[in-house]
Amino acid sequence: MASGKKSDNVGPSVGAQEALEFHAMGRPGKLEISPTKPMATQRDLSLAYSPGVAVPVLAIAEDPSRAFDYTTRGNMVAVISNGTAILGLGNLGALASKPVMEGKAVLFKRFADVDSIDLEVDTTDVDEFINCVRYLGPSFGGINLEDIKAPDCFIIEQRLREIMDIPVFHDDQHGTAIIAAAGLINALEITGRDLKTTKLVCNGAGSAGIACIELIKSMGFAPENIILCDTKGVVYQGRTEGMNQWKSAHAVVTDARSLADAMDGADVFFGLSAKGALTTTMVQSMAKNPIIFAMANPDPEITPEEVAEIRTDAIMATGRSDYPNQVNNVLGFPYIFRGALDVRATTINDEMKIAAAHALADLARKDVPDDVAAAYQGNRPKFGPNYIIPVPFDPRLISAIPVAVARAAMDTGVARRPILDLDKYANELSARRDPIASTLQRIYDRVRRQPKRIVFTEGEEEQMMRAAVSYVNQKLGTAILLGRDDVIKENARNAGVDLDKPGIEIINARLSRRNAIYADFLYERLQRKGFLFRDCQRLINNDRNHFAAAMVALGDADGMVTGVTRNYSTALEDVRRAIDAKPGHRVIGVSIALCRGRTVLVADTAVHDMPNAEQIADIAEEAAGFARRMGYEPRIAMLAYSTFGHPAGERSERIQEAVKILDKRRVDFEYDGEMAADVALNPRLMQQYPFCRLSGPANVLVMPAFHSASISTKMLQELGGCTVIGPLLVGLNKPVQIVPLNAKDSDIVNMAAIAAFTAGA
Repeated sequence: MASGKKSDNVGPSVGAQEALEFHAMGRPGKLEISPTKPMATQRDLSLAYSPGVAVPVLAIAEDPSRAFDYTTRGNMVAVISNGTAILGLGNLGALASKPVMEGKAVLFKRFADVDSIDLEVDTTDVDEFINCVRYLGPSFGGINLEDIKAPDCFIIEQRLREIMDIPVFHDDQHGTAIIAAAGLINALEITGRDLKTTKLVCNGAGSAGIACIELIKSMGFAPENIILCDTKGVVYQGRTEGMNQWKSAHAVVTDARSLADAMDGADVFFGLSAKGALTTTMVQSMAKNPIIFAMANPDPEITPEEVAEIRTDAIMATGRSDYPNQVNNVLGFPYIFRGALDVRATTINDEMKIAAAHALADLARKDVPDDVAAAYQGNRPKFGPNYIIPVPFDPRLISAIPVAVARAAMDTGVARRPILDLDKYANELSARRDPIASTLQRIYDRVRRQPKRIVFTEGEEEQMMRAAVSYVNQKLGTAILLGRDDVIKENARNAGVDLDKPGIEIINARLSRRNAIYADFLYERLQRKGFLFRDCQRLINNDRNHFAAAMVALGDADGMVTGVTRNYSTALEDVRRAIDAKPGHRVIGVSIALCRGRTVLVADTAVHDMPNAEQIADIAEEAAGFARRMGYEPRIAMLAYSTFGHPAGERSERIQEAVKILDKRRVDFEYDGEMAADVALNPRLMQQYPFCRLSGPANVLVMPAFHSASISTKMLQELGGCTVIGPLLVGLNKPVQIVPLNAKDSDIVNMAAIAAFTAGA
């Protein structure tokens, strides 16, 4: 069974047949190689291989560091094993380890965008293994050792670290130690313990157990307060049976001889051993508020259910995903290598490991975003005994852990390429996992320099409250929640949202002193449209969209965000009763599509059902202005099913007429049409039409109708893997954004930031 093997699993248990079918379906295995440069023409091949490839070859021969600039080395990690300790299954050989190593490579890519390849070395001889790996060094930026039995793993890692100038990291040791240390930091905090006086027992003297002890000692844990146990009992000074140099380094002076002896009065238990190793009697003998990390996989030393029967004050962690506080190595190795690679570190030292542990611990104390709750079926973790370690699908891991690791590498002098702006680096990391982040970053930066007051209209909804807190925490300005004070506060308490902080205001429309002023304002606008004064009073009193829109229209707030409880068209109709279009502008919806590093704006995706030629021309102008505010120089393609008159059709004629209208207006941006989407986006296809006015692929697509815009953007999301932001409202006289029904808090914050960004623009 398991012997303290670390966990990389990020989901529920699966059946044997299901696992086999998963690995066999389609192309067998879990990896493929895809080129990052075009290989479509003879010119491409000449650059990629002979003769063009000779140029970087000579450059690297002259300066080896240029390999990081001209090859994949700087983002490539080798996952290497000989299969002598596979997932707690034992020595099944190098070939049998390949599914695990492929899986590890997939996790590197999925969680930290680190390219990885698995290498299975068919030898159990330590010297042969070392010689094999050492000569592969020029190919990789780092080495991740995996599933190698102890004590061979200690020898292999130590010698490879000495002779190689890239990070060598045995994840079974250090990955487990880092995640466990992060959980321990928070468990000590919750129970009010001090690192220097806490008593810890570690059962399991293999690679993971030894690494855990070494790391927490480096963090300041008193050596005399740690007792290590193995299958023969306590590792004490003077013991000779079953000893080696790695165990001897942690032998202590103690009268305890058995695990049961050691557990009496212990504060913390680290289990990296086997199922059933810890008994309820031992748990009962532990100190008040015991901390129990039963990390054997797949079956822990003792289950949380067994502990709960005898102790109500225990904090527990295991290696399993079906219990709280999973000690999961996927929280560590992808991000640790990400940070190490990005500063071209020569090694991964203790300071970098400790920095990763503290960054993980800090992240667990922060409010959890909707992305995490969604990944766990809506169960939102909250810092406390059942949540001391972040969960693997937390999107913030990519921007938190590598930064901490990179900073520690620079501070300790092992970074060959220091990063000067760590805040910028964090933003770039977010963009690797979330393409929205890079597009929105300039918006967030500007809003922080000029914070705005934004109304979060449906203030009683949990995601609105969380978005408001995030808006304030990110220093974007003041968040105004509309709703009944008592309901908002009660819902916030139930959801674990802290609204008691500067920058968050709660306004009840019925009790507001501005109520009458807003009603007068609305009546003046609507009295000739069939509305009585009492109708306007009722709208202001009872409908938060009308109240919020009046606030924004009269300057009591800079912008508003709404939509989580009603459909888009209804919300827009409410807002338009209080806020007009900008003079000379047309209100449209613009979506931002991000796919494979490419950003394209799509309009109109929200307002006009079947626009005529004049409206299409207006939409193009509005979209061009929005593109420029977003930092893009617009190249507008006006789309149709036809390209420049073929095949002919009535709908294409409207696009052709819109082009003529823009010609007469003498607009100052590139535009052309009608054209099919592939022509607009593919430069090779566009070259077939030398008269086309666009200087390159379009970055703004004007759709011929709302239905085609809606269909295409949703297909991009579902089939093309694109990320789509929006639709964003453009053209209103005041900043308003409408989110989709039941939008996540992160979506709401993005929309609020965009509203703030456009305030005063």
